Amino acid sequence: METFSNIIKKIDEFAWGLPMLILLVGTHIFLTIRTRGIQRHIFRAIKLSVTKDAGAAGDISQFGALTTALAATIGTGNIVGVSTAIVLGGPGAVLWCWLTGVFGIATKYGEGLLAVKYRVKTSDGTMLGGPMYALERGLKCKWLAVVFAVFAAAAAFGIGSSTQANSLTEMVSLQFGVAPWISSVVVTALTAVVIIGGVQWIAKVCTVLVPFMAIFYVAGCAIILVLNGPFLGETLRVIFREAFSLKAAGGGFAGTVMMAAARYGVARGLFSNESGLGSAPIAAAAARTRNPVRQALVSMTGTFWDTVVVCALTGLVLVSSVLKAASLGYSAEITGLGGGELTNWAFGQIHAIGPVILTVGLATFVFSTILGWSYYGERAIEYLFGKAGIPPYRVLYVATVFLGGVASLGLVWDIADALNGLMVIPNIIALLLLSNVIVSETKKYLWDGNLDAPDI
Repeated sequence: METFSNIIKKIDEFAWGLPMLILLVGTHIFLTIRTRGIQRHIFRAIKLSVTKDAGAAGDISQFGALTTALAATIGTGNIVGVSTAIVLGGPGAVLWCWLTGVFGIATKYGEGLLAVKYRVKTSDGTMLGGPMYALERGLKCKWLAVVFAVFAAAAAFGIGSSTQANSLTEMVSLQFGVAPWISSVVVTALTAVVIIGGVQWIAKVCTVLVPFMAIFYVAGCAIILVLNGPFLGETLRVIFREAFSLKAAGGGFAGTVMMAAARYGVARGLFSNESGLGSAPIAAAAARTRNPVRQALVSMTGTFWDTVVVCALTGLVLVSSVLKAASLGYSAEITGLGGGELTNWAFGQIHAIGPVILTVGLATFVFSTILGWSYYGERAIEYLFGKAGIPPYRVLYVATVFLGGVASLGLVWDIADALNGLMVIPNIIALLLLSNVIVSETKKYLWDGNLDAPDI
């Protein structure tokens, strides 16, 4: 078992190592250039996301597809992930995390476009799409499509079900003293009830849950930023200064403060918004949309909300809270705190309700991730085995939710991280080799002013 664990750790280090980070960031920049800065259309895209595309083919609304993708994307990475980046990389990591989101918008756009472009309709009228279909139908590379589907289906058990349930039950136990098995039973039952209805039920729950959890968490951040108002100017100065500081980094990191900030900020940003991972386009393919570019624009707003807004707010809350503590002589209280502990301390500034805001925020983030990844896993299984594979997959998925809530999952976390990273490789291959398709479709509908036209 120790040997197996070491192998997994090596794969994990490769999957999320420096070469992979460079590949992902490079793809973000490459697609930003090729799409002529698609990010400048973000407000038009936000308007499209709440506009019904009446009469278009698809299973769920564009907003439903977006919230399903956001459900899986917005999670613990937006809260604990950002605080961990700050602890390891310093305040400057916030800016690098934010920049990763800005450029990642272009990659999420490309993924959404290819998902709709190469989606297929099954005999019962269901729309199926995602990197596996882009690889098979666009690149004619069936074996690589199968590789992606296998990684996605397996990853869902880790990052989607067991590890999320484990985070939730641990948090509820810590905050309220509830036994893990009790909260595990509750979240398992809720999961089973929702996913049995398929993408329509998942989308309906997510269209209510995602806006609520985002507004609830953002409101909590806003309260803390008001309390920390006098320190916000200094917060921004520190973040920008540390993001580009060339002084030597402490903690044994070989390089500069800027290198440490970039390393951890970029890594956490990529992990948080999942641009390039290939998961979100699976949901985008189910959208009712008249052409690929419309849904691609809607899809890219997911990265905007996830990283450019939510992660940025978390970063501002944490850094301003640390500066406030230093000015009041409380630095000793936060020295040595880990990522999750630092977040708990920051939200503790809102007396009585602060921990509740954080707990509810994390609980909804986690539950929504469980729902979103259940859909991703189902679509991957359907690609591999057809509809007959879905019922047993659902049973196994629900079972891993319960087991994850009551078990210790150190190795499972490593496996989940490794599988997530391995998903990136076939997806990035599709994005890069099909970039001409992304450009031609963008020209046809967006640049030539045919955004309202049906699929030509």
